[in-house]
Amino acid sequence: MNQELPKVYDPKNVEGRIYQMWMDGGCFSGDPDPKKPPFSIVMPPPNVTGQLHMGHALDSALQDILIRFKRMQGYSTLWLPGTDHAGIATQIKVEEELRKEGKTRYDLGREKFLERVWEWKNTYGHRIVEQQKKIGVSCDWNRSRFTMDEGCSKDVREAFCELYDKDLIYKGSRIINWCPHCVTALSDAEVEYVEKPGHLWYIRYPMTDGSGDLIIATTRPETMMGDTGVAVNPADERFKKWVGKTCILPIMNREIPVVADDYAELEFGTGAVKMTPAHDPNDFEVGLRHNLEVIRVIGDDGKINENGGPYAGMDRYECREAIVRDLEAQGYLVKVEPYSHNIGTCYRCHSDVEPLISAQWFVKMEPLAKEALRVVREGEVRFVPDRFAKTYTNWMENVHDWCISRQLWWGHQIPAWYCDDCGHINVSRKDPTQCEKCGSTHLTRDPDVLDTWFSSALWPFSTLGWPEKTADLDFYYPTSVMVTGYDIIFFWVARMIFSGCEQMKKIPFHTVLIHGLVRDEKGRKMSKSLGNGIDPLEMAEKYGADALRFNLITGNSPGNDTRFYTEKCEAMRNFANKIWNASRFVQMNLTIDRCTLPPAEQLELEDRWVLTKLNTLIREVTENLDNYEIGVASAKVYDFIWDTYCDWYIELTKTRLNGEDSARRQVAESVLCYVLTDILKLLHPFMPFITEEIWQALPHEGEFLMTSQWPRYQEKLNFSAEADAMEDVMDTIKGVRARRAEMNVPPSKKAEMILMTAAPQIFRQGEHFIKRLAYASEVRIVAAPPEDMTGLVTIVTHRATAFIPLNELVNIQEELERIGKERERAENGLRLTEEKLSNEKFVAHAPETVVNAEREKAQKYRELLKKLDESAEAMK
Repeated sequence: MNQELPKVYDPKNVEGRIYQMWMDGGCFSGDPDPKKPPFSIVMPPPNVTGQLHMGHALDSALQDILIRFKRMQGYSTLWLPGTDHAGIATQIKVEEELRKEGKTRYDLGREKFLERVWEWKNTYGHRIVEQQKKIGVSCDWNRSRFTMDEGCSKDVREAFCELYDKDLIYKGSRIINWCPHCVTALSDAEVEYVEKPGHLWYIRYPMTDGSGDLIIATTRPETMMGDTGVAVNPADERFKKWVGKTCILPIMNREIPVVADDYAELEFGTGAVKMTPAHDPNDFEVGLRHNLEVIRVIGDDGKINENGGPYAGMDRYECREAIVRDLEAQGYLVKVEPYSHNIGTCYRCHSDVEPLISAQWFVKMEPLAKEALRVVREGEVRFVPDRFAKTYTNWMENVHDWCISRQLWWGHQIPAWYCDDCGHINVSRKDPTQCEKCGSTHLTRDPDVLDTWFSSALWPFSTLGWPEKTADLDFYYPTSVMVTGYDIIFFWVARMIFSGCEQMKKIPFHTVLIHGLVRDEKGRKMSKSLGNGIDPLEMAEKYGADALRFNLITGNSPGNDTRFYTEKCEAMRNFANKIWNASRFVQMNLTIDRCTLPPAEQLELEDRWVLTKLNTLIREVTENLDNYEIGVASAKVYDFIWDTYCDWYIELTKTRLNGEDSARRQVAESVLCYVLTDILKLLHPFMPFITEEIWQALPHEGEFLMTSQWPRYQEKLNFSAEADAMEDVMDTIKGVRARRAEMNVPPSKKAEMILMTAAPQIFRQGEHFIKRLAYASEVRIVAAPPEDMTGLVTIVTHRATAFIPLNELVNIQEELERIGKERERAENGLRLTEEKLSNEKFVAHAPETVVNAEREKAQKYRELLKKLDESAEAMK
């Protein structure tokens, strides 16, 4: 017999040991097996700077559930892990360390600085991997990848060169999003827009010929030193006489042309718009159409440069205040209006982003977007839920060229060398020694690195061996599912799709399973500033990793945010204890050494009922998981274990387990063990540790639960008539017990029950259960109601009506007095609570949680009063 389960389940003594057992047994390894269908997931690589937060825990749990489910279903599974080099984030971490030493990266130089970053990565980069293991992540750690490992670096270079050779990557001067704080370019997806209060300044631009003034409205007077034109709408009658003439730029006293362009809106501001091609993407396009000069006045550090005249050296916002003062003093400021508008901010440091003209590297998006849109529209790539396909297509239809160069040192350095003699750009898979155009050996490499998301976009195929034709790539690509949050559809999902379609000529994955954010109990985003973050590892330490996982999954539906309640972790720990105690009971009652089902003719009513319920559960949970309804599946398994198996079936078998008939006892043991084994398998993907520990202690075949076969629906175990009959018996038991509870009758007080039914054979089969579980001294089954109904309480269910003599069970007068006293206490409690809630000062000043607790208390009092009234009515 297997080792007896201890009295109490202690996750701390189990989880580490079980995980090591799986590792030692090679349970996580993913190797192509042509005899099995493939199922593969590439893990969204967390940043090496990261520590596991609730979002990671949810993301990891969802992927782990799917991979465990498919592994048990007999698929050749691969879950490939890895980490991301996280360009800006990692560089900032190391620069912070250097600052403590009084140094900057420039003091070290590029090479030494990169050595420091690698040291930091090697010291701290594995933290998140170890943390993932703590929550049961079952990926193939032997295949772990890093976005800057040798293979990925080679892949990135190959992809860059391929796209460059096809004219899909180019270097050009464009308006880009620039973060003066991080001192780097940002792609459109890295800009978060925030509505901020601002002003609209109306400024007078005098016509050069003295024929009048153009009044322009701007939200950014600090860029006007770079104005090189004023645009008006060609249909605007007010300005037709001035189109083609020039006006004077205030303060700078420079002549600039007035141009007609549809970009100027007739209704916005005054209808005349200042053009600053170096600092606004729309102005840049107008400038190209009208050949306007491009003058940049804000530097990379957010300060005014030498083109800013008297404001050179000032911070951009300091300059704004100074120029507004000067415009007013010189009579150019007409008026100021309050104006709220969306300001672009850096997704990492939240500083205001500065649109700047800059020479950067770009990916041409229009040619790539076509195929990436087609595969989603035609269903080759499916979003779950499908509403996110619309989010994706909207973005892809309006996508701009992707700025991929970053002014950092940590990352994949762009494989481009400039010839110092002829200026030719040499892009090469190998470091060149001479210019391919003029033969000069004087080459300087581009110092910039690629956007982190460039390497991440290749992740589904670069991790499987691309650009080589590998067995892994052939077998596991396209991958099966990508599990990720809705917040990175643009950053990452879209880029993986167009990269896969371009580089591999195949989609990167068949399904994108989108999950929401994990919020706090009030629905707020978890953040350092609010101090409301909950450490998943603390929760796992306190309640067990299984309880944490089950908490995150139950009630969770794809694409929707979920609230994290610590109390729910406690409830899930109680659920784990319930399973443990039920399993201990079964184990202690087993005399058999194999969990196989006896022949159908030996099965009793309750056995056929539980097997039918289990069979239905297997079919539904399998369908739910196949459809990514993970929260629905977990809830069904929970309900079956708690209610069907623990509260009912175990109870129903006790007569046989404690009886003299050894054959009947063995049938009960076999079904108990068989059902328990199957529910451990169904629960395993959600709660892997406790299920493996219990399974190892039960009679079993094979080495590990996690590699055992997933249960299958079997038509031969579908005893629908017997299951319905058992449900009818149980309905009667539930009805009688509920009525006895209302009347405060203790289980020890028993009385005869008269049962009127048109299906006597059903209730004869279940008579011994009714006697034991509905506390009846005798059960008399009849076809008609008793002639004398005096003192009888009636309980009506679907297939029967039960009559029990009230007088034999309670002293009615005493019970009515007890109800009266309890009612008085409840009324007093309700009155005091309602007085508190009607006090406006209390409601206005007490913490929200306290007010809500009082409201809940009042509702509980009302419900109690209703129940007491019903009980009193039943007595009368």
